[in-house]
Amino acid sequence: MSITITTAAADRVNRFLESRGKGVGIRLAVRTSGCSGMAYILEFADEAEENDVVFEDQGVKVLVDKKSLLYLDGTELDYTKEGLNEGFKFNNPNVKDMCGCGESFTI
Repeated sequence: MSITITTAAADRVNRFLESRGKGVGIRLAVRTSGCSGMAYILEFADEAEENDVVFEDQGVKVLVDKKSLLYLDGTELDYTKEGLNEGFKFNNPNVKDMCGCGESFTI
């Protein structure tokens, strides 16, 4: 099982953590939401929790709870800028379908 992060995403996360002044990395998770069933959660992690699996890539720790890892295994986190839009992008090989707005997905 693995989660990876691109150089662009790692740079952005490290800048956020530096300006925030604390944190061990980022937490990725999924929750039931939206029209397609599941949505991504991305937040800062101040410490690892007992149920976390910790991956380190590009110098960034990515913490994922074991339940979410079933849906996120193999995912690459990227950071993209396209015109005026910028943000994190989840390249998840497990996704079978997404809603039209891109907020939720089905596995």
